[in-house]
Amino acid sequence: MSKYYLGIDLGSTTSKAVIINEQDEIIGRGITNTRANYSVAADIARMEAIYNARFSILKKNLSKEIELKPQYKRYLADLENIFQYEQFKVRIDKLGDELLKSCIINFQGEKQNTLLEHLRMIRKIIKPKIKNEYIYGNLGAKNQFFRDIVSEKYNEEVNKFDISLFEPLMTIWDKSITAAENEIVNFDFEALIKQAIDLLKEKYHNLPDNPEDIPIGSGTDFDSEMYLLKGDFHNVSESLRDRIYEVANLEFNIANMTGTGYGRALLPFPEDCIRSEILCHAFGAHAVFPDTRTVLDIGGQDTKAIQVDKYGLVTSFQMNDRCAAGCGRYLGYIADEMSISINELGPMAMKAEKEVPICSTCTVFAGAELRELTNLGEKREDILGGLHKAIIMRAMSLIARSGGVFNEFTFTGGVARNQAVIKYLAQLVRENYGNDIKINIHTDSIFMGALGGAMFARRNLNVDLPSAKKARAQAL
Repeated sequence: MSKYYLGIDLGSTTSKAVIINEQDEIIGRGITNTRANYSVAADIARMEAIYNARFSILKKNLSKEIELKPQYKRYLADLENIFQYEQFKVRIDKLGDELLKSCIINFQGEKQNTLLEHLRMIRKIIKPKIKNEYIYGNLGAKNQFFRDIVSEKYNEEVNKFDISLFEPLMTIWDKSITAAENEIVNFDFEALIKQAIDLLKEKYHNLPDNPEDIPIGSGTDFDSEMYLLKGDFHNVSESLRDRIYEVANLEFNIANMTGTGYGRALLPFPEDCIRSEILCHAFGAHAVFPDTRTVLDIGGQDTKAIQVDKYGLVTSFQMNDRCAAGCGRYLGYIADEMSISINELGPMAMKAEKEVPICSTCTVFAGAELRELTNLGEKREDILGGLHKAIIMRAMSLIARSGGVFNEFTFTGGVARNQAVIKYLAQLVRENYGNDIKINIHTDSIFMGALGGAMFARRNLNVDLPSAKKARAQAL
């Protein structure tokens, strides 16, 4: 029986899980919002990693067939996307019930009736919209967070109503989302796979024979792979069915596990299975980029500048752990102040024609400064350009105090997905340390801590931070 190793990075805003095999290959990834319940978030991330691992093993087992038949690749991608929708469907039904419950608890009389009517209307509108985006728009691959997907649609509908309904409807949302998001749902993988197969059958049956007949605005764009599969859907589905069910029933033997991250002390792991997030981010980054000597991790709650040796072990580090300034939570607060999603911050900042100087990156004063700059006539894009640059200048100070940049530089953490952060980081690293520095940013940047944890678990290593920093780190 194959052995697998689990790393869980319990962050302040997101929780990540990674499963590796005995060759250090990532075979499963899971991620969820941390929010109010660390224990539930860790369990959800672990379960998501196991679901993802089943699909990874299936694709690996079918690699030769996929190479010969591209329609197999498309079918499996579609199947995983629809599988995610089947999970999502359970949670959105739970959220719908919670919204109605919160409305009944917090409002009375005619106002309650009005709000209930609008909530039912929102539910009726957004469910088919999201279903369509999963089935035809590959939503599962674009956005991994239940909260973000639903809040975008919910806000869209709320903004269509009378302004007097905005505050009570948003209050109801705030009181409902955590309960729906933080509930453990033990999905039956095989049952969900069967449902996904049936829904895929419906999708390809309903596709028009001629791509030109696809209705405008349906969410379905012409896709040659999709139409290649349409012509052979039944044969592909039947030929893969047994292989799919074989993986659905595969038993996962997690031989060892390691917990890390901001909330690692809350994990139900033995003490010798807990490692510092600094060690894990460094080890994970070094595993992906072996020539890495400097690592920058900007997470939800803190920023860490780390120096590593040729083995990926930490030689020195500096961190900002006193406040969330310049981290993921700070960016989330800025997005809320501007009434946009956090995913829009980077693209908007990339449109900046100049960087407006930001006096403070303190979360407490951010809202007031943003409003003042807006009242002075500064464009939102230019304000965000200045803000993103200020975040990186703050990080560069930590890097300098940790020892500077050597060899290859690797950027990890969720903020590494922000295009504007990447732009200013590359600019300032090259200005300060030369154009020869190679900057690494991986698609798995947000999973580096969990990857490092899984690798510690496989090796069963017992290492710690440099002694000069140990006392401070233990106080975190």
